[in-house]
Parts: sequence; C-alpha cells; structure tokens
Amino acid sequence: MDSIGLIPSFGNFFYTAVAFVIALSVIVAIHEFGHYIVGRWSGIHAEVFSLGFGPKLWSRTDKRGTRWQIAVLPLGGYVKFLGDANAASAGADQATMSALSPEERRHTMHGAPLWARAATVAAGPVFNFILSILIFSAMFLYAGTPTDKPVIGGFHSLPGGSGQIEAGDTILAIEGTPTPDWAALMAAVDTLPAKDPLTYRILRNGKELTLTGPSIYPARADNIVPGSAAADAGLMRDDVIVAADGSPVRRFADLQTAVRAAEGRPVLLSMWRAGKTFEVTLSPRKTDQPTADGGFETRYLIGLSGAVFFDPATRKVGPVEAVKGAALQTWVIAKSSVSGLWHIITGAISACNLRGPLSIAEVSGAAASQGSSDFIWFIAVLSTAVGLMNLFPIPMLDGGHLVFHAYEWATGRPLPDSVLNVVMMAGLFVVLSLMGFGLFNDFSCP
Repeated sequence: MDSIGLIPSFGNFFYTAVAFVIALSVIVAIHEFGHYIVGRWSGIHAEVFSLGFGPKLWSRTDKRGTRWQIAVLPLGGYVKFLGDANAASAGADQATMSALSPEERRHTMHGAPLWARAATVAAGPVFNFILSILIFSAMFLYAGTPTDKPVIGGFHSLPGGSGQIEAGDTILAIEGTPTPDWAALMAAVDTLPAKDPLTYRILRNGKELTLTGPSIYPARADNIVPGSAAADAGLMRDDVIVAADGSPVRRFADLQTAVRAAEGRPVLLSMWRAGKTFEVTLSPRKTDQPTADGGFETRYLIGLSGAVFFDPATRKVGPVEAVKGAALQTWVIAKSSVSGLWHIITGAISACNLRGPLSIAEVSGAAASQGSSDFIWFIAVLSTAVGLMNLFPIPMLDGGHLVFHAYEWATGRPLPDSVLNVVMMAGLFVVLSLMGFGLFNDFSCP
C-alpha cells in the first residue's frame, strides 16, 4: 500500500486518539482536583498538580506554591502533597518530614489528622461520581423526559413513512391493545402481530381516530455499539433492516429471531438508508448481556439496538428530578460494572469483557463520531467507571489507601513502612497485571 492509502487509516487513528485523550483528561482532571481541593480545605498543601506523566510541557506555580503542570504522557495524572515520597503518596519523604516543624507537618499528607487524609483520598472517586451526576443532570434538563402518555413528537425516516399518523397524536391503542402509558405501549410490542401497517387508535385535537401506521418497533438502528459486528460493517444510526437472509424484516423482533437462528454464521442484511438500499454481510458475535435480575446471559448479537418509530414528546424536568434521575443512572452503571466484574472472576462470563485502553479509545472515538451528546454521555459513563475502579481495595489505588486508613483507625497506629512497601509493590503488580490483561484482550478478543 502506498503512503496515500494510509491517510484514511491515520485520520481515523488520530480522531480516536484525540477523543480518548480529551475524555481521559477531563475525567483525570476532575479526579485529581477532588484530591487537591479537599486536601487544601483539610489543611494539606499540594506541591504539584499534574495532568499527565513524564516531562513537562507546561507549568505554572500559583500563589499558594502549588505547581500546576501538563506532562507529555496524557494517560493519567497525580497530586503530590508536601512530604510525599512519590506521586502515589506511598510513604513519606523522611528527609523532608524531618526538616519540618510540628506546625508544618500538619500540612503534609502524613502529618495531617486521619480524617483529613481519608477525606482527601476519598475525594477523587467522589468527584468522579459528582461529574457523572452533573453531566447526566444537565442532559436530562436539556432533553427533558417523555410525557406520561405516548405522545408523538417527531418521526424517523422509514421506507414506508409514518402512515397516517402525525406529530402531536396520542396513541390510545394499537391493534386493539390499549396503550394508556409508556409501560403499556412497550409491553404491547411483543404481542403485536408481525405485519405492517398496524391499526392505531389515536387522539388528535380532542378527537379519536382509527388510522394505519408502521410497526411500533421497526428494525431501525437507534444505537450502534462501538466495536460490534454492526459497527465494523459500517452500519449507522437510522439505518433500517428490511430483510435478513432473504426473509422480510417488519419489526425489530424479526431481526432478533434471524440473528439468533444464525448462531454466529454470517447473515446477509438488506438495508435501507435515506431512500437508498444496499446489502451487507456480518457475523453475530457471542456477547454477555446483563439481565434484569443482576445476572448475565450469553447471546449472539450484531451490536445494534432499536427503538419506537417516532421521537416521544417530552416535558421539562426540574433540577430535583434531574439530579434524582442522574444519581439513579450513575448507580445503575456502577452496579452493573461490579456485577460484570464479579461474573468475570467467577467464570460465569467471558474474561474478554475486561478490556484495556485500546478498546476504551475505540469507544471514545466511536462516541465522538456519533455526536457531542453521545460523547459527553460516554464521558459520564467512563467517569463512573474510573471512580468505581479507584475504590477497589487494591494498594496503589485510592481504595487501598482507604483500607490503610481504616487499619490505622482500628489499631491506633499506621501500617509499618516495611509492610507498606511490600503491599504497595503487590498492588502495583496487580494494577499492571490487570492493565496488561486488558491490553491482551484488546488484541486477542473479537
């Protein structure tokens, strides 16, 4: 291949790398700022606040004596407090500590009260969760939430159009099945006949009408999972699958049936995109999917999700409702992450579900390519994951430091330096092993 042929690949790589660096930098900056600001409020002096590792690209020292810097390797960051032996706050710099007065030692991480040290350590993950909640809240405030009744706000393009239904219509029933709210409408999806068009009873301008419309849940791609078979095949949001292996696909359930029946073999899909038709062949992949009861099930999937054929009408939400919804969203992400990790450890699901930086970068680029809202949503999800990971009781991570502080609180004395050095090395080995395993999966897992 000549050098000109490499330009598209390089462009995609560059786009992915930039998206990854932006997402990671925002999350790391918030995490480390949590350590910094709570440490400052607790009377602990920060000597260095670094975004990235390695040689400095830029630095500035503020009036409090803290050096703020951006380093060349944008894969993390740290806050080095007065008296720390290293950026991980793993042990004290005895030479520095011995030269300080008792009053000055109070402003070090190792000379501060236990409550101040614990609060400073916990602040990093907590600020990650706060970032997630703030982002989710802002998006809920901006987008609103669907109205209680299934009211049509707008349409997505479909091969047969929207039939006789118009924006502003309230769906009262589909094929005789009442749909007084969203729960009833979604429950009806699985019971409706596999035909197109369907008969709708709607409310329009105070009058009830019986009209025809498309399948309530067509085989329209509402979201493409990054790194999936659908993504690799070039499918895009709002693509409509009209046939699978020659059989008509009138609803999303028909597509699911065809994918399950293939059991991993290639499936020929006939596609419709903005009035044009084309075909694509892709192979469903075994995927571990979370279930409602907190478990997982392994299914063959192509990596796209569907939705109803229209955009629901929305109502505004207040700050309290938005924050509640955002907190619940953050909790669900954290809970499913812990559940997934536990199922990997117990062997219930494939270890390929644990991925490394290359997969995260790929998802970053894919989210950015789908639009700013998807990218911002991804940052919120990743921030929750980073906050949760840092709470794991592994030395070198914030959770490990909190375990040390709990030991000190319970025994009245800190962990001996000789023991601390050993467990920190063990923690470093665990962290590097996990990173290496994730990177190995990035290359070896489909």
